[in-house]
Amino acid sequence: MATQYGTRFGPEHGRGPGRGPGRGHGPEHEYEYGYERDGRRRHLLPAGLRAPFEGRSWRELAYVLLSLPMGILLFVYAVTMASLGAGLLVTFLGIPVLAGALAGCRLLGVVERARARGLLRLDVGEPEPLRADGRGVLAWTGAVLRSGASWRALLYALVQFPWAVFSFVVAVVFWTVGWSFLTYPLWFWVFPMWAGQGGIQLYGDEHHSVYLDNPFEITVTALVGLLLTLATPWIVRALTAVDRVLVHGLLGPSRLSARVVELESDRGVVVDTAAADLRRIERDLHDGAQARLVALAMDLGLAKEKLAEDPRAAARMVDEAHGEVKTALQELRDLARGIHPAVLTDRGLDAALSSVASRCTVPVTVEVDLAERPAPAIEGIAYFTVSELLQNVSKHSRARSATVDVWRSEDRLMLQVADDGHGGADAAAGSGLAGLAERLDAVDGILLVDSPAGGPTRVTAELPWRR
Repeated sequence: MATQYGTRFGPEHGRGPGRGPGRGHGPEHEYEYGYERDGRRRHLLPAGLRAPFEGRSWRELAYVLLSLPMGILLFVYAVTMASLGAGLLVTFLGIPVLAGALAGCRLLGVVERARARGLLRLDVGEPEPLRADGRGVLAWTGAVLRSGASWRALLYALVQFPWAVFSFVVAVVFWTVGWSFLTYPLWFWVFPMWAGQGGIQLYGDEHHSVYLDNPFEITVTALVGLLLTLATPWIVRALTAVDRVLVHGLLGPSRLSARVVELESDRGVVVDTAAADLRRIERDLHDGAQARLVALAMDLGLAKEKLAEDPRAAARMVDEAHGEVKTALQELRDLARGIHPAVLTDRGLDAALSSVASRCTVPVTVEVDLAERPAPAIEGIAYFTVSELLQNVSKHSRARSATVDVWRSEDRLMLQVADDGHGGADAAAGSGLAGLAERLDAVDGILLVDSPAGGPTRVTAELPWRR
C-alpha cells in the first residue's frame, strides 16, 4: 500500500523517468460480490441516475432552502447593528456597539459552520480566538475590533444574503419544474376536469392557444422533466460549492492564523526531537564511552600498582587498556558522527552520503547532482533523513540493492531512496517513518512513501533549499 504525507509531486519535481514516486499498481477499482476492494458497496446505477434520490442531494437542497431565512437574519442584523455602530461613532457609544455587532456576527458564524457541517459535511475549523491585552470591557472591545475573523464574519453576513436569494430561486425553480414535468402524466387530468382546458398552457392569445394535452406532448413533457430532475442535483451541488467557499474562506481560520498554529505545532516537534536527541547522546555517553573510560582508569590504576611487583602483568594490563582506548575513541567518533559528521561540513552531501552508504548492509548506489550546497541546516536534515532511510533498508527491507538520488528542483532539495525489497512500509503505522515525516514537516518538508506489498519501495523527501 502507498502512504502519502503532504502532496504528491508533479512533473516539475522530477528529472526524468524513474525519479518521481510510483503511481500504484493494478486497476483503480476491483469488484467482487458487489463490493469494491476498499469495502464500499458498489452501486448498480450510475451517479447521474441516482443523484435525485441520494441523501446528499436532499441535504444540499435543505441547505439552500435554509440559506434564505438565515441570510435574511444575518443581513438584517449586520446592516442594522453596523449602521447603528457607525452612526454612533461620533460619540463613545459607537465603539462598543460596533464591537457588539461584530461579536454577534461571530456567534452567527458558529451557527453557519454547524449548518454547513451537518448538511454539507463541511468540517471548518474555528477561527482564531480573541486575543485581549488585558481584562475588562475595553480590552475585549479592542480585541473584537482588531480581530480579522470578526470582520470576515460581518462580510459573510453581507455577501451571503444576495447569494442565498439567487441560489434559493434557482434551486426551487429547477426542483419544482423538474418534478412537476416528470409527474405530469399522473396529474394532467386535473386540467380538463377542473380547469376547463386540455392541459398546461404554453401559449395563448385572443385567437388561439397551445396546450400540452395529447399523448405525444405529455410524453415529451415528462422526458423534459426527467432531464431537469436529473440535472437539478448537480446544479444545486454547484450552488453549494460557492457556499462552501464562502463558509471556509470567511468563517474559518485565516491562512495566517492556520500558519501560526502549524508553526507552533512544528516548534513543539522540533523541541521534542531536540530533547530526545539530547537524551540519546547522554545515554550513549553514559552507557558507552563514559563507562569504558571509567573501567580504563581503574585498569590503569591496577597496572600502576603492579608495575613494581609484576612488570609483565602490568604490561599486559596496559596493552588491554590500549585496546580499550581505541574502542572508546571509535565510540566517540561514532557519537560525533551521529551529532554532525565532519565529512558533511568539510565535503558536502556527496561524500557524507557515500560514507553512510558504505556502512549499509546492501550495495547502495549514490548519485548527488547539486551545483551548489544548500543551507547547512537543510544539508544536515537531508543527511540524517537518508541515514535513517538506509538503516530501514538494512534492518527491514530484505533488499539486494538500493539507490540514493539527490537533486535540486527550483527552490527545493529532492531526496529519493529506493530498494528492491519486499515492500509494505507504512508511515501511518506509527513507525520511524512517521517520526521522520514530522521532522520534515517542521521545516516545510514533505515525505512520500510508495511501498506496495512485494516491493519495490521508493521514499521521496522534499526540503526547502534555503541558501
